[in-house]
Amino acid sequence: MAVSQEGGLSKGTPIVADGGKVLLHLSLLSRLFPGRRLLARVRVPETSAPVLGPMARAAGHRLLRQLVFEGRAAGNHGDLYENRDRGHSMLAPKAHPQLTHVVYDAEMRKAGFDYGLAGPVIFDAPLIGNSSTAVKHGPLWRSLPRMALTHEHGSLILYQNYLAGQIHVYPEHRDHDPKHGDLIPANTPFFLVSQGSSGSDRPHLEALAMILAAFRPETKAFLHENQLLASTVQMIFRHGLAPVLSREAYLTGLAHPSVIPGNQIDLVRMVGLANALTPETVPPMARLSVLSETRTIEGVDYFGEGLSERLLDTPVALARLWRSHVPTRSMVISAEATRDPNGRTPNFTWRLLRGDPARTRIEPLDEQGLRARITLDWQSPRPVPGRPEILSNRIDIGVFARSGEYNSMPGLISFLLPQHETRRYGRGPDGEMRIESRDFRVPEGDYADPVLFPRSDWRDSYQYDDAGNLRCWERTGKSGVIRFDAEGRVHTATGLVRPYYMVERPAGDVPQMAMKLPPGSDGG
Repeated sequence: MAVSQEGGLSKGTPIVADGGKVLLHLSLLSRLFPGRRLLARVRVPETSAPVLGPMARAAGHRLLRQLVFEGRAAGNHGDLYENRDRGHSMLAPKAHPQLTHVVYDAEMRKAGFDYGLAGPVIFDAPLIGNSSTAVKHGPLWRSLPRMALTHEHGSLILYQNYLAGQIHVYPEHRDHDPKHGDLIPANTPFFLVSQGSSGSDRPHLEALAMILAAFRPETKAFLHENQLLASTVQMIFRHGLAPVLSREAYLTGLAHPSVIPGNQIDLVRMVGLANALTPETVPPMARLSVLSETRTIEGVDYFGEGLSERLLDTPVALARLWRSHVPTRSMVISAEATRDPNGRTPNFTWRLLRGDPARTRIEPLDEQGLRARITLDWQSPRPVPGRPEILSNRIDIGVFARSGEYNSMPGLISFLLPQHETRRYGRGPDGEMRIESRDFRVPEGDYADPVLFPRSDWRDSYQYDDAGNLRCWERTGKSGVIRFDAEGRVHTATGLVRPYYMVERPAGDVPQMAMKLPPGSDGG
């Protein structure tokens, strides 16, 4: 489907697939949102090819073959596959003969439309894909998932793909290991991330292809028409992970990690659940919105012009960066925009998936669970659920919608804490927590994503009056000690002025934070 942020498909002349391939030319694509994305409308003729190749003999493969043979499963007729690493880690055509492979012509390949993150082209048919690539070198090295989530317009593209029924798989390559911990900045349903590097994505691709094939024909058509295909595939995939052996386990962080090892994939369970779904039992897509949240001030609570504590704001995933020094923050979230495709009234379950339960409070504000207040205290890194050797600086909360037999893929809320900072909090006269000192410098051997947290070479110490009100803070850096008043102003020869903080991006280096005085003021 070609989608607006919430809308339906635009019209255009379809590209007809031939010989198991659909060849894209720029001249055949229509523009979706002027200057931003290209729409490929595709028509795939019916094929007599089998659903699986002859080498697929495991129990999950046998089950899928039986379901297709009996006419109870749709197969992969009409499903697209695109490889975005130019054959480096490719799903072999003979393994899933009914899949139609997307091919880009020479002009589009030269322009890079076929490589790396999915995004330039959106399709009107179900699509799975992969790119076993990463930014391996330079100061801004990162996996493709981290690149997508730290790109200025990445969340809109990801959400459009999600509504269109497109799921890609990318390796975590160095972004999820004991050395650096979990560097994925937000938990989202937009893609799957495989544990490992090149080739680690292929088991996930196979599972996606088989889930699509296992749907009943009427269920698959219903999901695509109602923009629920990707969310339902994600729900099935996570129910079929090896550690997720009960309905209760599905409501925990074990079912919703940011990175998934290939050896956790249980094809029998995934195929069975996909085929069991009917249009009447499809769960809704949980849709979230922020009603209120803790407000902070740039230049006082955190620093950097143009920076924000908002990372993602989409209906299915919300993410915040804890830049400010506030010891506690809260949000009121609504799931009232959730709509069941069969007109039922859903109920909601709010669960902490990752983080410190002693320092995280989730308070439903009505019996149905439509709204909840989330209150978080600053907290230390904790092990990834099921992976004690990997630490995470992220807090994840899932909002599950249920109006029938199945809980939905959760709406996800993430908070990323800059744990490279050394912060000290204490209690004031009123017993409330307050910041006492904060060191922004990255310790030797540690890592913080410089795209999200530009390097700052200073340490702040805060001073309070007897009533517990902030009086001033002192900053110690390479230029010595600078004193600020409670509003973030410094004394100069021309009086009190408020500095501004520029994020400088020198070529070949990480972004740097620089404190500047307004023109005409003179430091004193």
